[in-house]
Amino acid sequence: MSAGLAALRLRADLYARLRAFFADRGVLEVETPVLSRAGNTEPNIESFSTVFKGHVDAGPAERWLRTSPEHALKRLLAAGIGDCYELGRVFRNGEAGRRHNPEFTMLEWYRVGWDDRRLSGEVIDLVQTMLGAVGRRADVHVTTYRQAFLDAVGLDPLTAPIEALRGVLGDTAIDPAGLERDDWLDLIVTHRIQDAFPLDRITVIHDWPASQCALAKLRPGDPPVAERFELYLGAYELANGYHELTDAAEQRARFERDHVRRLARGQVVPPIDEALLDALVAGLPDCAGVALGIERLLMVMADTDDLRELVAFPFHEA
Repeated sequence: MSAGLAALRLRADLYARLRAFFADRGVLEVETPVLSRAGNTEPNIESFSTVFKGHVDAGPAERWLRTSPEHALKRLLAAGIGDCYELGRVFRNGEAGRRHNPEFTMLEWYRVGWDDRRLSGEVIDLVQTMLGAVGRRADVHVTTYRQAFLDAVGLDPLTAPIEALRGVLGDTAIDPAGLERDDWLDLIVTHRIQDAFPLDRITVIHDWPASQCALAKLRPGDPPVAERFELYLGAYELANGYHELTDAAEQRARFERDHVRRLARGQVVPPIDEALLDALVAGLPDCAGVALGIERLLMVMADTDDLRELVAFPFHEA
């Protein structure tokens, strides 16, 4: 066993407090499938898949382990369930070590009629409540993606040429082959911005580049930005939230652009989630949603930089 008894009890206490937090606010806990006929098309996320060997009338044999419950929760929202959340296991094929485990726990929730700004406030409340359970509290700093870059590296990320972005990382051992503009922006966030955040501070970054909209709405402007936020606790990326896209045609176009990028990289191309697109056609209510990594939160609560100390059996022992 990797985690000690104190760590396992801390996790159990956190789960109880999370459920009480949402019960007090009238948000319904739900459970959705772990296996799906569709996978995550996002080029920077790799899914696990498996093969069903039962009756052929059950649908496609290849099934994908979810990287997030997002699509299923949106189907429930379109069916009229209202505010809801899920606390459960998700799977991502890639890194395993001090800060990553291919199997981990995600908390994801949705608020009908809210936007990303309002939801980020609730995420701050939740994180402060959970930190309070271990006698801690964090300062809060709210900024925009553009301002975070201007403050840290003196560049406007929405307009700076790619050569300038590369120059910020000139002294790092990064192979530039195949890297696109958004790759360089991500590297600046992780290598120059995120790691400098104070340990006991919640940092919220709003208004991400339109090219990194994922499943978020775009807000018109010059240039337009994604109505998306990320929340950091210390240097850990803890939560990612959106004012959710409700346009089925636009969502299909984004999935198809993901497919083009994955093909160009020689990656596996998972099927598009037609059930989600059908739900958007039926009518997803205006809403905001966010996903929060439980192990990252536990790392701060337990004052450790190794998530393997917080799971009963990490990947190499599973």
